[in-house]
Amino acid sequence: MEVQGKIKLIGETKTFGNNGFRKRELVVTTEEQYPQHIMIEFVQDKTDLLDSYQVGQPVKVGINLRGREWVSPQGETKYFNSVQGWRIENLQAQQPGSKEVPPPDQFEPASDFNEEDHDDLPF
Repeated sequence: MEVQGKIKLIGETKTFGNNGFRKRELVVTTEEQYPQHIMIEFVQDKTDLLDSYQVGQPVKVGINLRGREWVSPQGETKYFNSVQGWRIENLQAQQPGSKEVPPPDQFEPASDFNEEDHDDLPF
């Protein structure tokens, strides 16, 4: 699954427990009629993916939905969900002088196009 929008917040990397579990939160605001603020967790080595991003950048984030069950000592069962990121892609337009190569066009331009050729389109 994917979430697309602008970065609202990039949290600091936090480390938990004796094993050094790392977690970093990203909030992406969707750009739709009713914008949503989606909190996405990046864990372990994926926390480093956020280092080159800034608040305000348009991005596309690859996510997995995670769910877990927890039973309290009193026997009450609760369910928790999380959104975990595993990829992030910058959607900003290419800047002049950028070293990134844009993806090739899906179709090559027509080289034998003639304005006077008749087509059967009604407009």
